[in-house]
Amino acid sequence: MYVFLPSTVPALAALLEEGRLEGAPLTAFAADPGPEGDTEEAEYEAMYAAAEESLALLAADPDAPRRRVVLAANMPDAVVEREGGAADGVVRVRVTAAVPYKKLASAHVDDPAAAADVAAAAAEPGSGAADDHELMWFAVQELRHLVSGE
Repeated sequence: MYVFLPSTVPALAALLEEGRLEGAPLTAFAADPGPEGDTEEAEYEAMYAAAEESLALLAADPDAPRRRVVLAANMPDAVVEREGGAADGVVRVRVTAAVPYKKLASAHVDDPAAAADVAAAAAEPGSGAADDHELMWFAVQELRHLVSGE
């Protein structure tokens, strides 16, 4: 199942160092467009549901760079449990195993210029302060450069 996992830059750095994302069960989001729905649109909404959850992770880690991070991964269905609807076409899921690096498909991260708005959104959930910022797409092979600041 293709899932979107909320994260932070330090958590991404730890994943790259360890070779896997630990902490199971992990909250994630997945597209669930239904028979008449648009899968691509549902995946976009699932990604932004994970970005919203990333704000809570940032609020809990004041030293983390103020950038939302969403990791996209292809996980076996056997380790993904449905928890319930999160939004129209989006389901909240629980990943019950570590996420190996090799299962990552991409990462979606705020531009550093969004830091002030992301900080405001993390400090005041539901404010929508980061809503005008689109997440940037990064290929898996670019992630080391992303966390090192190169």
